[in-house]
Amino acid sequence: MIEEVEMTLDDAIEYVRNNVQVRDILEISYSRIFAPGEVLGITEEDEMTGEGLRVGLQLTGEILNQCIEVDFNEIGEDLIEMRHIHDDKELVIEIL
Repeated sequence: MIEEVEMTLDDAIEYVRNNVQVRDILEISYSRIFAPGEVLGITEEDEMTGEGLRVGLQLTGEILNQCIEVDFNEIGEDLIEMRHIHDDKELVIEIL
């Protein structure tokens, strides 16, 4: 079952913080980049360094399958959409 919702950037970050877990699938679309992958870890914001909420992903592409870390402070202005897959539930979040 696929559910679609619209959220502000702050609400989407809060959703990731509270609902995304290690081993979930998170597909992030920002700017011209599509980064689908399995969540390896979530790191909270660091006010001293200015880093935002960061999600580590093992990319699931056929060409690129490396590990990356996405900082929501850095991509926030360019974030378009996220897809969160957990068990049999799929949520598509469109950023307003």
